[in-house]
Amino acid sequence: MPPDPSRIAPPGPIRVGLIFGGASGEHAISIRSAATVAAALRRGENGGRYATSCFYIDLQGRWWGPELAEQVLAQGRPAGPDQLASAPERPGFQGFPAEALAMEVWFPVLHGPNGEDGTIQGLFTLMQVPYVGSGVLGSAVGMDKQAMKAALAAAGLPQVPYVCLEAGDLEADPEAVLERLERDLGYPCFVKPANLGSSVGISKAGDRAALLAGLRTAAALDPRLVVEQGVSARELECAVRGGGPRPLQASVLGEIRYDADWYDFETKYSEGRSHTVIPAEIPEPVAASARTMALQACRAVNASGLARVDFFYSEAGPGEAGEGRLWLNEINTLPGFTSQSMFPMLWEATGVPLETLVDELIQAARDWPRAALQPGGPPA
Repeated sequence: MPPDPSRIAPPGPIRVGLIFGGASGEHAISIRSAATVAAALRRGENGGRYATSCFYIDLQGRWWGPELAEQVLAQGRPAGPDQLASAPERPGFQGFPAEALAMEVWFPVLHGPNGEDGTIQGLFTLMQVPYVGSGVLGSAVGMDKQAMKAALAAAGLPQVPYVCLEAGDLEADPEAVLERLERDLGYPCFVKPANLGSSVGISKAGDRAALLAGLRTAAALDPRLVVEQGVSARELECAVRGGGPRPLQASVLGEIRYDADWYDFETKYSEGRSHTVIPAEIPEPVAASARTMALQACRAVNASGLARVDFFYSEAGPGEAGEGRLWLNEINTLPGFTSQSMFPMLWEATGVPLETLVDELIQAARDWPRAALQPGGPPA
């Protein structure tokens, strides 16, 4: 099929729309990630390759153009009421800022609902403009922990024992829910909202009172819940890129180490509360197995472009055969890009610096027009 003349980019830098913020509990983390990506797109050779325009989605879901977006990046925190004085009272998406329609490729740096879950990916698909990261299906399945766990289980990937619940179950018969969780999982266990990341809303329960409190906290954030059995294990992470016409590739393994009881939100995003070891100090057969499982996980949920896959690793005890045990914890289809985020650090350690990484992510998006982006549909 000959190229559509309307799709041929004019000479000059490629116009990239960097979109961040969002109506999400991870809004503040998105701002930090976007600042890192914007700087990488404007440094060195990328500065000549790309004309980057930033767009901000406020906490009410309204879109703003580069003027406010740059202010938010510079201040490193969400826009204040004075900066949003001209906003319409009605929340939600109400149309694009004028500059947005000129973008040739979108780079979403959105974490959590309304950005990582397939919603904005569907919008970009309707616009017929390529975008970095997974499509609608991969984003939606990767975001919802219940759907993700079902897909991983269907692929035969090992996971810690877990139970999926609805908030309505807790409301209808909390005693029955508690008894089931104690019987099937025991203590300690972890309670998670199904559709949030960055450890938002997650709690560790060591007894019935803590379990009930954790369930109520999670249910206030999401009607779908997951409760997992606690295991004594190290936390490993692997970064993945590629998909479509480009083969999936896995990075070296990294390990998160921390002094807290578990890797909660405060520990994750506070300086000095945790540190990373890259590459992870684990036997090579374990690292190889984790890399293989990371690629399998991406295929299971149809993730592409970029992802971070997290594992639990329990070393073999005295007298036990083998190298220990791996469980797949979760997949993140829009991992963070902050200074403490593992995804860019893992690729840096694998020989792919940040500037090269963001360049390759954009090129991969442009090389892989999904069927809906092809004028007239896929070629015969």
